[in-house]
Amino acid sequence: MRRAGHGSRWLLLVMPLICALLVAACSTALPPEAQPVAPPPPPPPVKPVAPDQGKQLVVGVDDLGTGFNPHLISDQSPLCTEVAALVLPSVFKPGADGDLQLDTTVATSATVTSTAPFTVSYELNLAAAWSDNAPIAAEDFVYLWQRMRSEPGVVDSAGYRLITDVRSRAGGKAVDVVFAQTYPAWQRLFSDMLPAHLLKDAPRGWGSALADSIPVSGGPFQVTALDRARGQLVLARNDHYWSTPPVLDSLVVRRIDPTAMIEGLRGGELPLAHLWPDQPTLAALHQLGPAVRLQAVPQPMVVQLGMRTDQGVMTDVRVRRAVGAMINRDVLIGIGTANGVGGVRDDAQLLAPTEPGYRPTAPGGAPLHPDPALVNQLLTSAGYLRDQNGRWTLLGGPLRVSVGAPADHPRFLAIAQEVVKELDAAGVDAQVVTAPGPALFTDPTVVPLPPSTSATPSPSLAAAPPVPPGPAVAARPGHGARGGPGHAVAPHQIPGHGPAPTPTSAPVAAPAPGAAPAPGAAPAPGAAGQPASPGISTTGTPTPSSPAAAPPVPTGVIVDLAVMPRAVGADLPSTAASNFGCPPGMAGVAQPARNATGFCFAALQPLLDATLGGALTPEQAAGTIESILWQQLPAIPLFQPVTTLATTPKGDQLTGHVGPGPLTIGPFGTAPSWQPPSP
Repeated sequence: MRRAGHGSRWLLLVMPLICALLVAACSTALPPEAQPVAPPPPPPPVKPVAPDQGKQLVVGVDDLGTGFNPHLISDQSPLCTEVAALVLPSVFKPGADGDLQLDTTVATSATVTSTAPFTVSYELNLAAAWSDNAPIAAEDFVYLWQRMRSEPGVVDSAGYRLITDVRSRAGGKAVDVVFAQTYPAWQRLFSDMLPAHLLKDAPRGWGSALADSIPVSGGPFQVTALDRARGQLVLARNDHYWSTPPVLDSLVVRRIDPTAMIEGLRGGELPLAHLWPDQPTLAALHQLGPAVRLQAVPQPMVVQLGMRTDQGVMTDVRVRRAVGAMINRDVLIGIGTANGVGGVRDDAQLLAPTEPGYRPTAPGGAPLHPDPALVNQLLTSAGYLRDQNGRWTLLGGPLRVSVGAPADHPRFLAIAQEVVKELDAAGVDAQVVTAPGPALFTDPTVVPLPPSTSATPSPSLAAAPPVPPGPAVAARPGHGARGGPGHAVAPHQIPGHGPAPTPTSAPVAAPAPGAAPAPGAAPAPGAAGQPASPGISTTGTPTPSSPAAAPPVPTGVIVDLAVMPRAVGADLPSTAASNFGCPPGMAGVAQPARNATGFCFAALQPLLDATLGGALTPEQAAGTIESILWQQLPAIPLFQPVTTLATTPKGDQLTGHVGPGPLTIGPFGTAPSWQPPSP
């Protein structure tokens, strides 16, 4: 038994030892006092490495165009033509001399196999395929045929409208195309074919699916990127291309302002450029001297004033001719061509100035030159009168003309504004209507986009009496694209371009498309109470039937006259029938699409049909066709755009001295053989 007090004495002896141990433990657990340490030496500088651009060549342009469907009038541009030649397959392509040659990478043969009915048989290359591995086959033929014969605003549709059937053989790798009649120009069909398997079921697959790209390729390059904001298009090598691949990994098309483009050419950073210059830009290019080679590149289009002949005031031929007698073509051509540096004057209705066989056919008077006396004669005969202010009126309402221009074509818009100015000076209430090209050239009416302006403000524009239509017209709802030294593109340098000769055929007298009402006659049904044109003003004083709080509703406007491109480069019979022929009746098409102006003249159609089928040669028919068109005036031709190709010595070395190329191909046709710059 322990004695009392023994445990307490033990604790008194041990406690000091425990405290010492605890203090030692605590002191060893504390972190040591921080000592200053010299910072490590900085790492050696690393030289930045530029990303590998591969075998790339940059081309400077001043415009990326509006779309990439080469079959649409609205998409016509130098870049659209050039991209189509590199991306879309064609059975025949023009060679260096311009003659069509079979492209054996697409079809191994294409021959006429029957004349009753006229039939062309195509044997397609078994290896030909789109870049997503879908075969290029009969369905692509069918798709293009169906769209070209039924869609409005297409390029060169006459041949497709003669086709009655497209038959597939050999699993789609052989095609028989049957025609309603002999068609000598059949080799021009099925160029720039489109991928039916992607477009046929796409919403608005024809009209807008190719606005910013071509989804797959059937050629040596494919579109891989388009950045409109940054101004760059990239064409990469199509790794699925079955024939000789391009040398380049990518061809970069870059939008560059003229000043930077000239500096890039001068310094050698930019090997080549393709642009539509104005006078200061072309002068600056010439100042670069022999360091830059300049070549003229005629474009496969002409710019014209297209009259809306199937509705509105322009249905009366007298009004069309009067408008032609009001305008000054010289001024309009000067605006569009920048006083001759960007185009060649066009004085014919069918062929373009740079096409073989072109000759001026314009008559000596209007619309070649203004003729106020003729204006008075024509409008008076159509029932119009001048009021006390010198404005032309019919039944008390003003003669109004809407002049359309594509919203994304500044030069076209400038031409339209000048037309409005000249019409206004001649006593016509005129307005500019801007709209997207696809709508402007295809739709019956368009909703104007800003800016939509009028000429000199007139009280009659804002508060006009009801607007009766033109003579014999129903009420109109809602209407109230150079050379080397010297840049060889001047008109005197175009073969056959000189003073307009007397037409070989006498003008053909033609009745107006309806009898003109006598002055004072009752307006057409529905004209009374017709509101003023909403295209002129979308705002105004509210009426009792129009609550002040309700915002104005955009209303479609009929465009009476439009500044528009007209594609050229096909044979003359096809050009004439496509642009000026009446839509034929076709099986499976309820209402065939009209041509760009809606022009249909019964007396001309037999001549167009005979020429299209080969019964008459173009030489036999051209004179008479031209005479009729100048008298009926569905369009007033202005000029053929001519762009400029600028190359440095380095650019010539890389491209093998690139040239303008065939009219319908352009300079990029040889791009598969272009070389990349040295690292």
